[in-house]
Amino acid sequence: MKEERSTSQVLYGFLPQQTVDLRGDVWKVTEWRNALRVQNIDDETLRRELQRLVLPWETAQNDNYLGRILRRNEALRVVEVNPENGVEVEPFPKQWVCRVCKRLHGSADARCQCGNQALSSFHFVGYHDQCGALREVPLPQACPQHSQRAVRFPGASQASELRFVCPVCDRTLRKGFPQNITCPCGKPGKITFNVHRAAAVFTPRTVVVVNAPKADQRVAIAAAGGRSRALSWMLDGMSGKVTEANATEESLRQTLRVQGMPDTVIEMMVTQARDAGALGSTAPVVLRAEVKDAAEDQAVTVALASLNSRQSQADLQSLASGMTARGALYQDRYQPAIASAGLESVDLFDRFPILTGVFGYTRGDYAPGASALVPFKHKAGGVTIHADFAETEALYFRLDPVRVANWLVRRGRMLPAFDDARSARLAILEVCAMPASMDRDESIDQELFMLVHSYAHRAMRIGAKFAGIERSALAELLVPLHLGFFVYASPRGDFVLGGLQSVFESRLHDYLGAIVNDERRCPMDPGCGKASGACPACLHVGEPSCRWFNQLLDRRTLFGGAGYFRT
Repeated sequence: MKEERSTSQVLYGFLPQQTVDLRGDVWKVTEWRNALRVQNIDDETLRRELQRLVLPWETAQNDNYLGRILRRNEALRVVEVNPENGVEVEPFPKQWVCRVCKRLHGSADARCQCGNQALSSFHFVGYHDQCGALREVPLPQACPQHSQRAVRFPGASQASELRFVCPVCDRTLRKGFPQNITCPCGKPGKITFNVHRAAAVFTPRTVVVVNAPKADQRVAIAAAGGRSRALSWMLDGMSGKVTEANATEESLRQTLRVQGMPDTVIEMMVTQARDAGALGSTAPVVLRAEVKDAAEDQAVTVALASLNSRQSQADLQSLASGMTARGALYQDRYQPAIASAGLESVDLFDRFPILTGVFGYTRGDYAPGASALVPFKHKAGGVTIHADFAETEALYFRLDPVRVANWLVRRGRMLPAFDDARSARLAILEVCAMPASMDRDESIDQELFMLVHSYAHRAMRIGAKFAGIERSALAELLVPLHLGFFVYASPRGDFVLGGLQSVFESRLHDYLGAIVNDERRCPMDPGCGKASGACPACLHVGEPSCRWFNQLLDRRTLFGGAGYFRT
């Protein structure tokens, strides 16, 4: 069978152990054939992000030892689909239904008793959420008198309304699916039955990282001070370049380790550099360990992205200094719009190096840790990550830290004293961390995350209109501890590169004005407002665009009496 799909469609819809619809039948993907190895992967950044994502499953002891594999530094094989070989599929389930009389058959080539040969796959499957196994539906015994069986679809959404009958005498053989089938794996829980394309049957688990494609770029950050330098750079408002710093003792050690130097030689060279006065110092940022790790990870994400390209508002004004109309636009229209939108700045990254990968899947409850995580383990050890890497374009939105801090105080949160942007950033980091759970608990961690996340979704939904493209062509990458987020063009999606750049250079003031002033009510109000404050009609976006599954969103963080846009 030969079918053509785009690379992004394959990444999200044709993963190993995922069932797919092809030519009217149901198939299961077995593998990506001769997949191509992606080179120049930033292993450290990818591994750290995977460890963070896997933690809920590891804590629940249903991660299939992926956390241990990552800590042991076993190989991470990042692969992309081979366009010459594609993916391999097999029929699943091996159960077919007559398109005319709905008799059930065990072969696609069977000739139905009604004379019809047009059969289609039975589109229900069973799965066990504690081991990830996929099973065929146990069909009832055929009618003892006529040795036949058929299925009747009632038109209702509940699988319990399905009837298995004898097509001759209409005797009911069974209603719905069996409820007490255990899995041979021996783990607790029963096998659940559902339509094969239901989200509960297969939920891909994705990782998204900024991946600097050149090793010397990563070395440059290490030489400037590494993770601590990136964090200081973010706290200073991304002033200058992240690599514009003298090497410190630790950064010099990291650089020499990358070059393969022995520890004894490294310490000797560090001592010589210190004695010669060639080393600078980076004042340490004192934060809780769990907050500092996450803050450094997110700072490195922005730093890596900035190495390829970054155009700030100051760069725009400098380029337009001799252009009266453009200079006036940037000074008189852009700056007030940025301030009105509660932002510190909006930057353009026209070569945004984004790696989107799928490291495993779950079946059943999609909440992290609820169902077993099944990683794509490689037969030689380690993990295979099915990915797509591309350089695309992105807008980076930075919320005004003083305004965010005041917003938190206005909502009754206690923060340390602050009097400028840097001290406001530090005050927020001292009391906020990444949310421990996606279940709403009214914590300050969730409140800050919800603000950044809701703002990002509002920016994506309105940004799609200004760029003139489908909403699914945009995606988000959040750095909430630094009050920022990227909106980027989905790699190889329905998007012509240059759309975000055009908005950035010509219509940013209109775009930001629309974010603040366009319709802020939801067509589903008052129901939406009384529930979570977010739904598909107002804030939700497609799951490939939001890897947080549209959780922790609320329009009320932006609008209303206590909203962020209320000055």
